[in-house]
Amino acid sequence: MEILFVLPTALGAEAGALPAAWPAEGSAISRQPHGAITFKAVPSAITSPYVCAGGAARRPALGGPCQGGPAQAAGTGAAGLLLGGPALRVVGTGAAGGYEGDLIGRIEEYAARCLQITQGESFDVIHAHDWVTYPAGLAIAARSGRPLVVHVHSTEFDRSGEHVNQPIYDIERRGMLQASRVITVSRRTRRLIVERYGVPAEKVQVVYNGIDPQAAPCVPRNGNGTKTVLFLGRITMQKGPEYFVRAAARVLSKRNHVRFIMAGWGDLGPQTVEQVAAMGLGANVHFAGFLRHDKVQQAFDAADVFVMPSVSEPFGLAALEAVQRGVPVVLSKTSGAAEVLRRGALLVDFWDVDQMASKILALLERPELSATVCREGAAELRRLTWDEAARRCAEVYAEQVASAEN
Repeated sequence: MEILFVLPTALGAEAGALPAAWPAEGSAISRQPHGAITFKAVPSAITSPYVCAGGAARRPALGGPCQGGPAQAAGTGAAGLLLGGPALRVVGTGAAGGYEGDLIGRIEEYAARCLQITQGESFDVIHAHDWVTYPAGLAIAARSGRPLVVHVHSTEFDRSGEHVNQPIYDIERRGMLQASRVITVSRRTRRLIVERYGVPAEKVQVVYNGIDPQAAPCVPRNGNGTKTVLFLGRITMQKGPEYFVRAAARVLSKRNHVRFIMAGWGDLGPQTVEQVAAMGLGANVHFAGFLRHDKVQQAFDAADVFVMPSVSEPFGLAALEAVQRGVPVVLSKTSGAAEVLRRGALLVDFWDVDQMASKILALLERPELSATVCREGAAELRRLTWDEAARRCAEVYAEQVASAEN
């Protein structure tokens, strides 16, 4: 099987350039007996919706959310047709809208560049990940006649609740409906796209995310001293930060010497800081801002309990990372990870802060329970490998190739 990766690099970089650690553009890595992998890069202005101009993360030390009003609408042109015409030419509205700058325009440009760079390339299947790449995948599929597989890692309902950004929803729906096959990261996401996007259920395949199955032993971090409870993720509606703070208040009403760390930032960051101050929790709830990889590992290693109180979480890889680092987990039932950590986490309704606090206290005060949860989680990780996820995706590719040939 021949696999072509088309990946974005920063706009202004030499066309086709890739980071030095990657193979040179157009080179192939032999992966016999499965074929070869080829990399091509597309200069792109697409940036994270959660990063300020210049690459700085939104966090208290940087003055909170990025400033700025609505961006100017992108001009019309061939790229606009990739998204279905002028009706979808809606720009982001900065921090207030959750999407920074002219994100739609950048996605149109990225689609046009992908269409150009794949001209003349040979491939059997197109695999597009999440809505920002659906227009590119659809354009390439329309030109090549090859089947398109779209991979849903998150939906606009997860990110925005019922107040969806309509143009983004429209892009998602069009991509899912016109794809030959849809892959989701959980049964929860599969149900959502069937019910809210009208995608036929038989068209959707669940492929869970993976992780290195090697788990660290679960050992008490802080003895009888101050305990640490960790929240790690964007501070947005989707992640349920307000429920974490309310649970923290209930824990602290029953036990002193507990520290709550909120690692991450987002549009609800300032509001959450105000919530903590209003509840008089400033001495015990600390905001760490965004953490890079090594700092994330340090945060896990310092934690006695990890809590994921997500309102809507398609998967929740951080829960698996916590298990991997030997940290017992309290996990929202409305997460994809709850489907695979049935015994390796204590499950809770995100809105039930009393139960959330009770389970946090149980893990802090009962070492044998923490050890059991960690042990069960480590066992469940053994079948959640990236190799298994890749195998399942390859099965989808083979199925689509066979269907296209018949």
